[in-house]
Amino acid sequence: MSRRGNASDGGDAAPDGAVSERIAKRLARAGVASRREVERMIDAGRVSVNGKRLSSPALNVGPDDTILVDGKPVAAPEPTRVWRYYKPSGLVTSANDEQGRSTIFDHLPKRLPRVMTVGRLDLNSEGLLLLTNDGGLKRALELPSTGWVRQYRARAFGTPEPERLARLADGIRVDGEQFGPIKATVERQSGERQTVGRNSWILVELAEGRNREVRRALEAAGLTVNRLIRTRYGPFALDKMQRGEVTEVPGFELRRAVRGVYDIRRESTKG
Repeated sequence: MSRRGNASDGGDAAPDGAVSERIAKRLARAGVASRREVERMIDAGRVSVNGKRLSSPALNVGPDDTILVDGKPVAAPEPTRVWRYYKPSGLVTSANDEQGRSTIFDHLPKRLPRVMTVGRLDLNSEGLLLLTNDGGLKRALELPSTGWVRQYRARAFGTPEPERLARLADGIRVDGEQFGPIKATVERQSGERQTVGRNSWILVELAEGRNREVRRALEAAGLTVNRLIRTRYGPFALDKMQRGEVTEVPGFELRRAVRGVYDIRRESTKG
């Protein structure tokens, strides 16, 4: 899905220099929030343009417009950047937690600018989490229409039955919610099933990111997940990263990865 500056996308300029664009898109590119979150901020009266408080996101803005959020000026959009983060288990993937639990933002390096997560990992899951300073890119990479596969390694208690795992590939309904196709296979090493006690490692691939989808699907197949590691999100892989590690995706790699999915109008500062 290509996102180019045209009337349907809320922009009136070519990709090499946007003259005007929708306010929500501008703020998302500036890293303020995702477009959907920006629209909620506008509804709450938190955004003003040229001294006038907005009541609707149906407004195009240009480079000379003065935009304030909560009374503070919004800087020009920074170059689009993406980081890979190895999220440890036990951290909440949100900026704030109502229960006072530790979040990933409490542990990210101070050198990072304001970033948003691409999707989520639940409290007890670990592994690859993408971070970006571009709300438009965040939204694009979360859409199922990108077709990007999420890959996991799940350690599960129980006896894996290949037939039940194979049926997940046709999709499954769990608690009234329909899941799309899920590829789940028992991980093997040197021709033997890799187990720890009565635990087995299951390789899981899917193109959606519903709440606790991997855990719930494997439970429906008779297994109980006790460790879940996301190893890949589309073309981005965890590789040999360590828990808590953050690495920036080089600019050339980022542009190649999102080509045809999102139009990066500004050159990355890396690569």
